[in-house]
Amino acid sequence: MQNRIKPMVVCFSGLDPTGGAGIQADIETLAAMDCYALPIISSLTVQTTSNVLETHPVDPDLLRRQFDALIESGLEISAIKLGLIDSSQTLMGIAEILIQHCQIPVIADPVLKAGGGYEFVNQQMIDDYIQHILPRCLVLTPNIQEMSRLRPLASTEDEALEELCKLGCRYVLLTGTHRHSDDVSNRLFSSNNAKLDKTWSWPRLTYEYHGSGCTLASAVAAGVAQGLDVQTAALAAQQFTWDALNKSIPRRLGQSLPDRRQSKAINQPS
Repeated sequence: MQNRIKPMVVCFSGLDPTGGAGIQADIETLAAMDCYALPIISSLTVQTTSNVLETHPVDPDLLRRQFDALIESGLEISAIKLGLIDSSQTLMGIAEILIQHCQIPVIADPVLKAGGGYEFVNQQMIDDYIQHILPRCLVLTPNIQEMSRLRPLASTEDEALEELCKLGCRYVLLTGTHRHSDDVSNRLFSSNNAKLDKTWSWPRLTYEYHGSGCTLASAVAAGVAQGLDVQTAALAAQQFTWDALNKSIPRRLGQSLPDRRQSKAINQPS
């Protein structure tokens, strides 16, 4: 019996030695959601589960050669997922790839700052991200803090979401873990041709988690790669991420590590 070919997703992400975030989160999530990860490491990091200590960007020419080799191999890429981009050279190199392969949907997690406070980018890189990455995104998955840095002059959440879409991003999945609320509300928004404004609420879990944003963005990429519409992919990704966090084991030091082994969460969104 011939095995089914799984959808393939290229991941540009950092290497996290703790295994909680970055490229490992991408690979585990995509495997659990029945996709095949094509990993390209954008940065080598030194980090704990609490904070990043060092980052070392990978030569963008090497990233280009790795991506070109995938294309030359005849691999059918169904989606591209972007994670940590921590140098202007890397950003511009990836942007060139996205332009040349504009038919491949892009799901981007704008990793601007580590949970422990380490800054991955400066203002020039944020400006470059807005100009060169956002217009190529099918889905952007910022949290509240990341959105405020991408659109600092917006006076309301609605205004910020509208501006992100006007910059070229087709959908924004805004996560609400940083809000002070009993539940976590995530909002999927689009003001373009497919106008959409949908909010889901999830029970807030007790602990802090390392790699939740990476998991969510990778799960969205998996759904898109499988041919789901963005709203369906976003819901499936939230369910998967909530379940992975809910199954994690609290750590004595640092943040908990998600358990991304495939299973179904009991709690359903409202």
